[in-house]
Amino acid sequence: MTAATANTDSLSWYEASARQRIDALVDPGSFVEFIGPEQREMSPHLAIFDLPEQFDDGIVIGRGRLDSSPVFVAAQEGRFMGGAFGEVHGAKLTGLLRAARTLRQDVLILFDTGGVRLQEANAGELAIAEIMRAIVEARRAGVNVIGVIGGRAGCYGGGSLIAGTCSRLIVSEQGRISVSGPEVIETNKGIEEFDSRDRALVWRTMGGKHRYLIGGADAFVDDEAQAVRQAAIDALEVTRGYGVANLEAEQSRLERRLQRFGAARDAVDVWQALGIDKPTDIPALPTDAFLAAANNRENADDAR
Repeated sequence: MTAATANTDSLSWYEASARQRIDALVDPGSFVEFIGPEQREMSPHLAIFDLPEQFDDGIVIGRGRLDSSPVFVAAQEGRFMGGAFGEVHGAKLTGLLRAARTLRQDVLILFDTGGVRLQEANAGELAIAEIMRAIVEARRAGVNVIGVIGGRAGCYGGGSLIAGTCSRLIVSEQGRISVSGPEVIETNKGIEEFDSRDRALVWRTMGGKHRYLIGGADAFVDDEAQAVRQAAIDALEVTRGYGVANLEAEQSRLERRLQRFGAARDAVDVWQALGIDKPTDIPALPTDAFLAAANNRENADDAR
């Protein structure tokens, strides 16, 4: 094992940048970037608000190889405007997905986003719709679209809607998925409803463990690049069809989940209803122990 490989193996997905995540995910030296920083395709809106711009507009896209198989890859940079979607940011991802559909090549989306940029409002919301449509069209053409969630910004707002259209989702404990972020919920419903400063509450409500347990993610991994890479390789081996029957089955699953857990006031209540032994221990469990507990829960098929 080379020093470079060793460093990649121990890389924290949560701490890494978008480019570091891509380098750790794909085969060494295989990534070719599209519309790179040298082309300076930046948002036309940010300067109006005297906000800083970034030459890649906070998303890196391109092609590479994963375990020798060709893939398209997109990675959001959560350190730039919280990985938020804007016009250019969204157009780059939409274009990549359309190319994937045409060329019949699978896609990996490395999410790290707080949602839509408020400064780009309508353009950002339109980008979300275009991306979701592009994913649906790609999946109908037989393309796998795999989402990975484990970055600093989580996967919120429109990003969570996009994630919901992916073929499969991989999440780490550090990953968070929700349509509304903690601060948004607190602002609209009050601190009594949701205290955004309570990190334990945020993670057990929106974090990777909870999302995996209730069927909101298909794989749960350690916060290590090598673990994410292996999970992505495994995910691409599973082809999930897409059509009306799939949508109806998913709707039925969500209805059952609401009926079963709709009255729960806390994630711990949900875990207990799932048959988890010692549900209050879930947040502290290491990955192996957590997956063992998850696999032993009652009525797993109903949750997933």
